[in-house]
Amino acid sequence: MKKSNPLKPGDNNLKGVGIWMTGLSGAGKTTISIFLEKRLIEMDYRVQRLDGDIVRQDLTADLGFSKEDRDRNIQRVSFVAHLLVNQGIVVPCAFISPYWEERQYARDKIGRFIEVFVECPLKVCEKRDVKGLYAKARAGEIKGFTGVDDPYEIPKNPEIVVHTDKMTLEDEVEIIIDYLKEHNYIV
Repeated sequence: MKKSNPLKPGDNNLKGVGIWMTGLSGAGKTTISIFLEKRLIEMDYRVQRLDGDIVRQDLTADLGFSKEDRDRNIQRVSFVAHLLVNQGIVVPCAFISPYWEERQYARDKIGRFIEVFVECPLKVCEKRDVKGLYAKARAGEIKGFTGVDDPYEIPKNPEIVVHTDKMTLEDEVEIIIDYLKEHNYIV
């Protein structure tokens, strides 16, 4: 019989947390968030992953990729993450979120917030690009593409930095899990 951990998010002793993964398209945010979600569920935590591609199918389907629309996208997602965190849920969030100001908005709105900079050189991201978005952006077919003709503002003081071009997925997830434990977000 599996022994249940007595301190889980939602208990009076622990609360949820938003784990905000930011980086270029193709850096590995979604991959990390999927494996992090799986690990946390295996550890018996309540988890709800929010991913940019999935959220844009419904919650923010009405938005484009202008700066204003990207800002609004992050504002909506931050509100949802805030609600989930307040219900004691661990919320891995995978969003390019290229602008410092909107990441700060997410931090302020969510409250219990950890910023993870998923760092990866642009050249590596372009090589990983299964959707061909970078090629389309370089050919002028996509305008305002982050890292090509729209800026990505590197996080100023993220709690965690993972280098997906140099680390294994297991190591990246373990760094996040270790941080959560060390700072009493999980036990």
